[in-house]
Amino acid sequence: MTTELRVLDPAEWDDWFRVLELAFGGVPELEDERTLWKDLTEHERFIGAWDGDRCVGTAGAFTFRLSVPGGALVPAAGVTMVSVAGTHRRRGILTSMMRRQLEDVRSWGEPLAVLTASEPAIYGRFGYAVSTFTARATIDTTRVGLRVPAGTDEVALRLSTPSEALDACEAVYAKLVPARPGMLQRRPGWERLGLLDPAEHRDGASPRLCVLAQRGGEVVGYAHYAIKPQWEFTGANGSVAVHQLAGLDPAAEAALWRFLCSVDLTSRVEIHSRPVDDAWQHLVTDVRRCAPSLRDSLHLRVVEVGAALEARTYQAPVDVVFEVEDAFCPWNEGRWRLTGDTKGAVCVRTEDAPDLALSVRELGAAYLGGVSLVSLAAAGRVREVREGALVEASVAFGSPVAPWLPHGF
Repeated sequence: MTTELRVLDPAEWDDWFRVLELAFGGVPELEDERTLWKDLTEHERFIGAWDGDRCVGTAGAFTFRLSVPGGALVPAAGVTMVSVAGTHRRRGILTSMMRRQLEDVRSWGEPLAVLTASEPAIYGRFGYAVSTFTARATIDTTRVGLRVPAGTDEVALRLSTPSEALDACEAVYAKLVPARPGMLQRRPGWERLGLLDPAEHRDGASPRLCVLAQRGGEVVGYAHYAIKPQWEFTGANGSVAVHQLAGLDPAAEAALWRFLCSVDLTSRVEIHSRPVDDAWQHLVTDVRRCAPSLRDSLHLRVVEVGAALEARTYQAPVDVVFEVEDAFCPWNEGRWRLTGDTKGAVCVRTEDAPDLALSVRELGAAYLGGVSLVSLAAAGRVREVREGALVEASVAFGSPVAPWLPHGF
């Protein structure tokens, strides 16, 4: 390989980004989107592969804090904009960028790296594993009703716009981040992501709308949505697309769902990305009519085993020795003793006999509590050495709520 890897110079950003656009189909980003990504780019954390004066590879890592079991917000590199020019594939460029990036992440003192994958099969060989899933559904509101909890009628609703209600919505979101693993603390500038609403992407739907849930004058929830009118010979058959929804308590959330399910001239509510244990599934009278489906969402990579496992808490006492395999980041290889509970944890190297043997991918899959070590063992990806260690660790690694990534990056 004759290419050179180097940190992205701001003056090179446009050339660098054109390589990315071409790799993802060649359709240029709309101006507002392009401007946002340019503004959010942390140039010192982005790299390019160059063949002479031509950029032939791209990769970046946003600065994030990720919510983990126990509520801590842990530094995590948000890996993004990864591409290799079609003319330079199978030359080791992607592998070299991934290795350089993980070495950089380690030097920055960030124990985790996360990404969303356009092609999930790519990143396993670099130690990433699916750690959260997202749910989609379409509620047929002509056949499905809602059973709402007590207090729902006491929640007042007010229509607004995403931009007018931005500060109030961000305050609600910030309160919810520590309560669910996988959520990202939004740094300044990232609030603009939810305001992107190009007409070219609406497919006949309205501009994004906002409804606020209030109690005693305080905003306790919000939803961003759009309405797509549709008329047939028999009458109106429009739909409501839910882009964001957050409530600080069950009644606030139920009030928002009830509103969305009763928008005039519509017959369905399309849910694009929600936690797999989301409350709407228990509000509807017939979940089968909602056709829920799952797909992978956040892929997580443990960059520093000790620091990562110490950064979260465990829902049951655990004392287990892991034999960790990690050929791509050899500093993680070896045996690690994890002791912890709901108050905290310690994870250090040890020479003690292993209780469980696994690769760093399995640690990443189980890290946020959404994938059980028992299920990974059933697939042959975790080996129990000490009888009973598998269940002990699997229970401890669990989370009372499913991890969920609220938006991409």
